[in-house]
Amino acid sequence: MIVWLNGTHGAGKTTTSPLVQQLLPDSRVFDAEKVGETLMDIKPALPGPGQDDFNFQHWPPWRPLVVETARRVLDYTGGTLVIPMTVLVEQYWREISTGLAQHAIPVRHFVLHADQDTLRGRIAGDPLGPNSPFRLQYVEPYAEAARTWLHAEAEVVDTTHLTPAEAALRIAEAVKN
Repeated sequence: MIVWLNGTHGAGKTTTSPLVQQLLPDSRVFDAEKVGETLMDIKPALPGPGQDDFNFQHWPPWRPLVVETARRVLDYTGGTLVIPMTVLVEQYWREISTGLAQHAIPVRHFVLHADQDTLRGRIAGDPLGPNSPFRLQYVEPYAEAARTWLHAEAEVVDTTHLTPAEAALRIAEAVKN
């Protein structure tokens, strides 16, 4: 099984994912961003969108490589993969979820949501990079995705007033039930 933690930057995916992993027996965290980083390391750079805006998700190989990597890891280890990864383009989510379904891999898709003021506050106070322009540029696209398709496609966990541990517990309980 895959437990996909979606949501914009600052919602708590990276912090919450290892906490979810600790609560789910036989689980591992798979950071699909590493697949994108591998693509970004190809020289000369891959053509098209993704190269200039550092959004590797726009490169067509990324989505099937995430599916194939997850499938291979699950074939090897069994259990559950917890994947903290923002996917705000509906077509990209469809490609990933369809690819996983073709391999009969069940997916529990969660969106970690926080209101815009909370998101902006978390981004402003991030000790690793306060007021990151990269993170801030996704606040509005996330709001649009949430309004148009994302919240209808996932189980929404509002993290506005939750600690990461509380959010992880809600997710783990939902998966176990």
